[in-house]
Amino acid sequence: MHNTIAERLQTAYRALAEIQPPSGATVQLIAVSKTKPVNDIEQAYLAGQRLFGENYVQELSNKAQALATLAGLQWHFIGPLQSNKTRDVALYADVVHSVDRLKIAERLSAQRPADKAPLQVLLQVNISLEASKSGVLPQDVLPLARQVATLPNIALAGLMAIPAPAIDGDNQQAFGTMQQLSAQLQAEFPQANQLSMGMSDDWQQAVLFGATMIRLGTAIFGSRTATAETGATTNDISA
Repeated sequence: MHNTIAERLQTAYRALAEIQPPSGATVQLIAVSKTKPVNDIEQAYLAGQRLFGENYVQELSNKAQALATLAGLQWHFIGPLQSNKTRDVALYADVVHSVDRLKIAERLSAQRPADKAPLQVLLQVNISLEASKSGVLPQDVLPLARQVATLPNIALAGLMAIPAPAIDGDNQQAFGTMQQLSAQLQAEFPQANQLSMGMSDDWQQAVLFGATMIRLGTAIFGSRTATAETGATTNDISA
């Protein structure tokens, strides 16, 4: 196991470069930095990483302010989002992966500062139909997309999913269904071409099924401590 963040990033970049995504799609690597200190993000930034994912609103706010001088840094909010905590996400995030109902989208739209680019939003799909997971049901994706697409100050960018952990590490069925849903969404909204799925243990398979964003936490920053994990939820998409 490589010891430094820079070495882990280079390993991930090389592995990603060896996979041929469908249709030659560009795949973005999001380094999930939740519970990790600002210094770790700075190390990753110096190694060339620009996209970072956070699960908790306060942590996103604190880190975005602390690192505001780093050019080109992009924040992805990837955790569950309550309607009373949308303001800071609308202010500091560039992309939100976890929109699962119209009320959240409406609040993000209303609270997005006018001087910022439209907030990119992904609709979270409960692809494994788990009671403990957030997300819109597959059959409700297009109806919600049609509502979200009408809102100002945000832009419908695609879909996100957290498949249930596969016992054998094979999430082919869930990834395949997400690929189909993404194609259906793009047929009506061509610009909504992002598909966020795949984590440290299964991202290679996700890419083969059309993922355009992969979320790597442990693979980049190392394992998290038990103390840091106490705030984790069943909507954890940061492996």
